[in-house]
Amino acid sequence: MADSVSVDWEKIQSDFPVNNHLIWLNNCGTTPLGNPVRESVNRWLDEYQRRGAAAEGFSYLGVKASIHHRLEKLLRAKQGEFALVHHTAEGMNFISHGLALDPGDEILLLENEYPSNVYPWEHWREKGVLLRTVPMTARPEDFPAAFAAAAGPRTRVASLSAVHWCTGMPLPLEAIGKLCAERGIAWVVDGSQGVGLVDLDVKACGIHYMAFSAWKWLLGPLGLGVLYVSRDRLESLNPIFKGTESVPQDNEYLPYKHAWKPSADRFAISTGSMTDWVYFDASLIYLEEIGFERVRNRIQVLARRLSDGLREAGYDLVSDAFPGMETGIVAASRSGLDSARAVKVLKERNIIAAERLGRVRLAPHVYISEKQIDRVITEMAAL
Repeated sequence: MADSVSVDWEKIQSDFPVNNHLIWLNNCGTTPLGNPVRESVNRWLDEYQRRGAAAEGFSYLGVKASIHHRLEKLLRAKQGEFALVHHTAEGMNFISHGLALDPGDEILLLENEYPSNVYPWEHWREKGVLLRTVPMTARPEDFPAAFAAAAGPRTRVASLSAVHWCTGMPLPLEAIGKLCAERGIAWVVDGSQGVGLVDLDVKACGIHYMAFSAWKWLLGPLGLGVLYVSRDRLESLNPIFKGTESVPQDNEYLPYKHAWKPSADRFAISTGSMTDWVYFDASLIYLEEIGFERVRNRIQVLARRLSDGLREAGYDLVSDAFPGMETGIVAASRSGLDSARAVKVLKERNIIAAERLGRVRLAPHVYISEKQIDRVITEMAAL
């Protein structure tokens, strides 16, 4: 792999017209559309306008297979372990409603977790299952001990985020996976903040189930998500819906079939949005061409520059508690500063950030420049 010096970052910055209007630092929330991806979507729409579903170069099965293959390489998954869904919440509902639990069992969730990894589990309370939370620790290396202390003899499921959405702290997924394996706990991950930002190997981490959205670090479209089910756990997850694409030979509609597809694709149910798929496939290709390792390194370089400048400006950073663990999410606060008000002022100055847990949350991506980062530092220093 060529090193990051060979990447033309100025060209990448010019690929994103958002830079002509805003400094977009909410990439762990949503990401803007770049020109190369838009061109791919335009080609698809032009073809569909002329030829309908017979559009040349954009077959339904071909685009889906391309997305699956790229995700398999990125996450070191096996063939047949992904299904394309609409968002993290949908994927988590498939997982939660598909598991078999008994009254008195326990589910562990993360303190201050994003709602998409909380609400899908709440139905279990009505069935006598206890929902408990693992307290966040200041440092990733302290989290396994907190997890071990929170897990009891009736803990059957742990569903945690790969990276905390408010603080940017990556969780030690391999260590948690080992604890889950030792205790017979089903290991579920919300990968929305992690996939594309951290080097995530689903097998090394022992992840059984995972859901994530396409529109954060993977630069995909709003309204598209991914469900991962490990091959050895596929039969342990009962599908709660059945549709045309849930069964083998789904292009043969009669006679009706009673078997499920022998892959996670059984959870896709029915026809997906080709426009979203083309968008997502083009985004994955774009990131692949840069190189996912280069992408992660670039995000870290920008986040480090931003952190250094804010620290000099008197800001406290959550990431200072884990200096050995790189993150692309910068959560900053300063004594006397109203973070919600600060985010509004930044928006008035065409800088897009978010307020989370009393802090200003900023998250750069590869199309952001050092010059933009320096301007944000200057603006925040003056708040």
